[in-house]
Amino acid sequence: MPKLSVDFKGVARLILLPLAVMTALTLGVGLLITKVLQTTTLIANDEGVNAQMVKGRTTFWTSVTDVVSNLSDTPVIITGTALLFVVFLLVFRRWNESIFLALAVFSQSAIFLLATVFAERKRPTVEHLDPAPPTSSFPSGHTSAAVAFYCGVALVLTLHTHRYKILNLLWWAVGLGIPVGIAYSRMYRGMHHLTDVSWGFLLGLACVAVAANALLLRRPMAADRPVVRDQVTA
Repeated sequence: MPKLSVDFKGVARLILLPLAVMTALTLGVGLLITKVLQTTTLIANDEGVNAQMVKGRTTFWTSVTDVVSNLSDTPVIITGTALLFVVFLLVFRRWNESIFLALAVFSQSAIFLLATVFAERKRPTVEHLDPAPPTSSFPSGHTSAAVAFYCGVALVLTLHTHRYKILNLLWWAVGLGIPVGIAYSRMYRGMHHLTDVSWGFLLGLACVAVAANALLLRRPMAADRPVVRDQVTA
């Protein structure tokens, strides 16, 4: 039977507390942007980035960003997470990698949804190339989900192929490259501001770090360590 190597007594300290802090920070930044800084130069520059992107739109890049943006659509992330949950369980014969990925993806989604309710930031005032979902603009859920999923997968693969530098570079080139491409695509398509995707990136990384610290990077519990019998010399 697959095992789960985790200290359940430390769950509150390792997972719940850090995620609560990240939730508070995300809510705080969202409210700061929408309630305090909405008339400042920072927000004006934020809108200016989207305006510049609209001026540079082409048919080719509009098609490319559509494909890239879809890599982080909710059905894609949910399906990918569910599929890899099973694959990791079968390959590594323990629960840690599977639960790590599910936790990273689920936690960013929960924080993102909560933040959109309180922030209620409007989408950029440019032409939108995608239907505007009911959630607000801050933070970018596409970006945070992409980081949690693709970087999470890259971390799992890296930990199990750490001796192969070329493979590790490949994992992270893909794991970071796709979220960066998605962040750019969401701005290009007029769906998010620079601050939205920037915080979405930080949110995804934070959720990956918290889940990894609790489930992947800590030493095995004493019960999971091999027993070494004392040798008696004659």
